[in-house]
Amino acid sequence: MDFSFTEEQVILRENIVRFSREVLNKNVIERDREQTFSRELWKKCATIGIQGLPVPEQYGGSGCDALSSAIALEALGYGCHDGGLVFSLCAHLLSCVVPLWLHGNEEQKERYLPGLCNGTLIGVHAMTEPGSGSDAFALRTRAEPDGAGFRINGTKTFISNGPVADLVIVFAMTDAKKGYHGGVSAFLVESNAPGFKASRKFEKMGLRTSHIGELVFDNLYVPAEAVLAGIGAGSTLFTNAMDWERICLFASHIGAMERLLEKSIAHARTRTQFGQAIGKLQAVAHRIVDMKVHLEAARLLTYRSAWRLGRIKNVSIDASMTKLFVSESLVNAALATVQIHGGYGYMTETEVERALRDAVGSTIYSGTSEMQRNIISRWLGI
Repeated sequence: MDFSFTEEQVILRENIVRFSREVLNKNVIERDREQTFSRELWKKCATIGIQGLPVPEQYGGSGCDALSSAIALEALGYGCHDGGLVFSLCAHLLSCVVPLWLHGNEEQKERYLPGLCNGTLIGVHAMTEPGSGSDAFALRTRAEPDGAGFRINGTKTFISNGPVADLVIVFAMTDAKKGYHGGVSAFLVESNAPGFKASRKFEKMGLRTSHIGELVFDNLYVPAEAVLAGIGAGSTLFTNAMDWERICLFASHIGAMERLLEKSIAHARTRTQFGQAIGKLQAVAHRIVDMKVHLEAARLLTYRSAWRLGRIKNVSIDASMTKLFVSESLVNAALATVQIHGGYGYMTETEVERALRDAVGSTIYSGTSEMQRNIISRWLGI
């Protein structure tokens, strides 16, 4: 595998970094403090193709392969200091747009993908429930047959983009006897449908410009054409979406790690104590070296996993290893950056403090570190 960038990938990365720095970083501290989700910036991101990176051009996308999409999201994470906006874009793209593109029928793709790609629509997927976080087998939301369609009843929680959603891929049990494998189906639900309610927005530690909330489905009717990928195909669709998310969302964290490394090096070179730059102190220098080693290892693992997407039948172990290693490396990098900056890193006026708050959730969302270790151990037969 040769991960040297093609000319197109170099241009793609440079354009996204430049755009992010020029457009997305104004008033980040205020937006974070006020928990502001910016539809304006969302639409601006669509002008350079972020929301539809791997989607074919015929549906309004950019037509990138999986590796190029990961490189693009890494560039976004590097150039954009608003971790919440980056997270919302990735959640929209990887948990809603990609599954619709890969598993939707032609009518569904033509109806929804152009709006999802051009910034008109915000997409989410809704799996997690109050009683079924990591335990997807405990799904309680039901979709019962009703004439030519279905009635959906249930509550979903911790849904990223939920409070601002226009289109939801909701997972519901259609055959309890079959259980999770074969008994779960996915449905396309528009937010203006009778019986749909975004009931509340949660307060969060980090990623505060990305809204997360609870969705309630109260006797909501959907026609048969709202079924995505067929009755009983929900678990397969969800697993495939998680593979993309655990690889490409975490590619954006590679960019954040690189930015933190550069910030730490710059501070270590210019901050003096005891008559010398703190970078000359072995304790500081070694911490920065560890950041660099983890960054490069995380990047190689992520690129390899992205390259394997679409080339190999099942990349779930690759996705879990990527998610586990990158998320824990990101938290360590953010902690190291705060420590290197000392008191300055603890102040809310700096990017450093916000980066740490944003990083902590990475070991939880898209499946906790503990769940990733369980998945990997099963693949290893232990």
